[in-house]
Amino acid sequence: MVSIRRRLAELIPELAKFGVVGMIGAVIDLGGAAYLHGDVGIEALAAKAISIAAATVVTYVGSRFWTFRHRVNQALLREGMLFIALNVVGLVIAEAVIAGTTYGLGYKSALAYNAASVVGTGLGTIFRYFSYKKWVFLAGAPGAAVAAGEAAVSGIVDPAEASEAGDVLAGTPDSYGS
Repeated sequence: MVSIRRRLAELIPELAKFGVVGMIGAVIDLGGAAYLHGDVGIEALAAKAISIAAATVVTYVGSRFWTFRHRVNQALLREGMLFIALNVVGLVIAEAVIAGTTYGLGYKSALAYNAASVVGTGLGTIFRYFSYKKWVFLAGAPGAAVAAGEAAVSGIVDPAEASEAGDVLAGTPDSYGS
């Protein structure tokens, strides 16, 4: 029972942060697309592509530096590409629900579209949350990401000389426990 309580105590703040970052991304995506298409006059698909690209950048920064900052960071390019790929999968999940509702079931009303959009976005969000934790923002020893990252940034430790847990692997007296 204590283990469940401890896991929930760790999970709830992370989920809350993920939700805040996601809401900001949704506002940028939905509001940006509406503004670009409705007010600026950009074609609908181009407006949506621009707004999704902007939302992806913002949600990546929010996820990396706030939601999952306590997790191990990978190389920026690899991490960013995985993030984008998983966002595309989440988008495909949402689009599949909309397509299934609209074309598979034949429900074409605004209510059906909006309900399918909400369900699809919810399923895509669940997929993204767990996939980010598994493949993008990796688990490690508590504080390891910060310790390894700070040491590498300050020039104290070459990242290649640090273990996944952030421990120094070679050469300094601190690595021998002195």
